[in-house]
Amino acid sequence: MAYSTFWLIFAEETEGGLFDFNATLPLMALQFLLLMVLLNIIFYKPITQALDKRDDYIRQSLKEASKNVAETEKLTREYKLELSKARKEALELINLSKKEAQEIVDKKIKEAQKETELLVSEAFTQLQVQQKQALDVLENQISNLSEQIKQKLISKQSAL
Repeated sequence: MAYSTFWLIFAEETEGGLFDFNATLPLMALQFLLLMVLLNIIFYKPITQALDKRDDYIRQSLKEASKNVAETEKLTREYKLELSKARKEALELINLSKKEAQEIVDKKIKEAQKETELLVSEAFTQLQVQQKQALDVLENQISNLSEQIKQKLISKQSAL
């Protein structure tokens, strides 16, 4: 009987109120919790798993990208150093080649000057020989002419 009076008192008090506390409220709370558990199992867990996988993939991709960037920067520095060394070597090789070419040109010029001096010397010697021969020939001709002039003068004086 105690139970029935409790229910009667409870039933009388709760009728028509805005916040009635009867068996509906715990049932609604239980339904809400059950709905949350079901939603968590059906929707939220797969979504959170997909988001976690995506986060892991993004973290891993970022880690690999930063690793690749670091490696690329390292390779870039190495290549720049190698390129600068190669440029220095090329410049040194060019300068050495220019120096060697200049030495060869200087040597050829000296040889050409020596050959020219030799040719000039030979030509001068030949000219002196030819001059001497021409003078000898001229002396002979002058002596012949002077002898002929002398003969003519003598013949003209004897004819007078």
